[in-house]
Amino acid sequence: MSKATYPLKLPLSVKEAAARFAKADGVSLNQWIASAVAQKVGAMETAAAFLRRRAGNASTGDFAQMLEQVADRSPQPGDELPPDRH
Repeated sequence: MSKATYPLKLPLSVKEAAARFAKADGVSLNQWIASAVAQKVGAMETAAAFLRRRAGNASTGDFAQMLEQVADRSPQPGDELPPDRH
């Protein structure tokens, strides 16, 4: 496995919390951060793959066509846009 060095600047509170977790896990802070980043990358890649599968061959035009089929009526109580968003 090739490795790259990256100078990472963290807020002190985040670094201290990460150091506590690393110590509790019995690993170095570097290992703990690398593992956390790998988990996040894996989750993001999994989510992106899931969304690509769900979208299939859909297009923006398909979405617009679907929206055209939505009834034109007032939102249900509680679903209204805030006044500053009209």
